Amino acid sequence: MIIRTATIDDLAAISAIEAECFPPTEAATENEFRDRLEHYANHFWLMFDDDKLIAFVDGFCTDEPDLTDEMYAKADMHSEEGAWQMIFGVNTLPDYRNQGFAGELIKQAISDARAQGRKGLLLTCKDKLIHYYSKFGFINEGISESVHGNVTWYQMRLTL
Repeated sequence: MIIRTATIDDLAAISAIEAECFPPTEAATENEFRDRLEHYANHFWLMFDDDKLIAFVDGFCTDEPDLTDEMYAKADMHSEEGAWQMIFGVNTLPDYRNQGFAGELIKQAISDARAQGRKGLLLTCKDKLIHYYSKFGFINEGISESVHGNVTWYQMRLTL
């Protein structure tokens, strides 16, 4: 398996995986991914099985201490010098789940954030995934203000 950051050429594959991993009310659109890739392609971690994209993690950097719904749609809020690495999505194709691939991408995002001198990483997740992200050192801060997709989200923070 190969891990690398994204380019605009990865747009179609990223969009296809997102559509397979999230319901339409929660999934980012191809246009949103285009905007994200134009602003922070180097904060997309992609995993390939040969030349097939099988999983990715993405999110921008900011000095804002909490993840907000506005961030999902406004890629221009990215600040390369931002203190916090946000994670907007952790996506793995169904046939590749439960094999540790998403975990490897999360570890890479953590390692890169540490190397870049960030304060830490934040994400939101559904209650059934709190235990999963806790394994990487993320702390549950309770119910997020996010109402993205009309779902209850929990904010998780990993301070480096």
